[in-house]
Amino acid sequence: MSHATPLRHAPVQRRSAERLTRILDACAELLDEVGYDALTTRAVALRAGVPIGSVYRFFGNKRAMADALAQRNLERFAERVTERLRRTGSGDWRVAMDAVLEEYLEMKRTAPGFSLVDFGNQIPVGVRRGEPNHRVADRLAELLSGRLKRPLDDDLRRTFLVAVETADTLVQLAFRVDPQGDERIIGEMRAMLRAYLGRVLD
Repeated sequence: MSHATPLRHAPVQRRSAERLTRILDACAELLDEVGYDALTTRAVALRAGVPIGSVYRFFGNKRAMADALAQRNLERFAERVTERLRRTGSGDWRVAMDAVLEEYLEMKRTAPGFSLVDFGNQIPVGVRRGEPNHRVADRLAELLSGRLKRPLDDDLRRTFLVAVETADTLVQLAFRVDPQGDERIIGEMRAMLRAYLGRVLD
């Protein structure tokens, strides 16, 4: 599923790209410190050490900034999963599922701003509420179809969407129960995903 970039202007020069990185890093840090409601573009500019105009060059408002952070999170997540699977070399879907879950949980626990934004689900977005999970499911289907020797078709995309929606709901529950993620709930989620994916993929 395509997703329009939240950037007003894409960075062309290296200096501009570095400035965008600083802005998104500052946004992520401030989300952890003050939350989304108290986040301001001015505070982000100050933390990033850039003029407020630089923030507005890229983003019309803090919603667009959070969207860009969510998009960056998805890119980094995909990179981490790809690298982890490259190291394992296994085509078993169980290994792939474990890699996906463990990288997600690690980002949830350690990546600045991730617990509030993740891939775009956590901050209210009205009718777009379900879109981030479609993006995540599509990205995972693209990443894993070859490894699993499955065609990248509607069936595989639907399978991953069901798995992503299930995992999303239960991970959010696990982190509401325990700030580091309740291991018992995460264990139940793993068991449910293994049963579902085993029925579909074996």
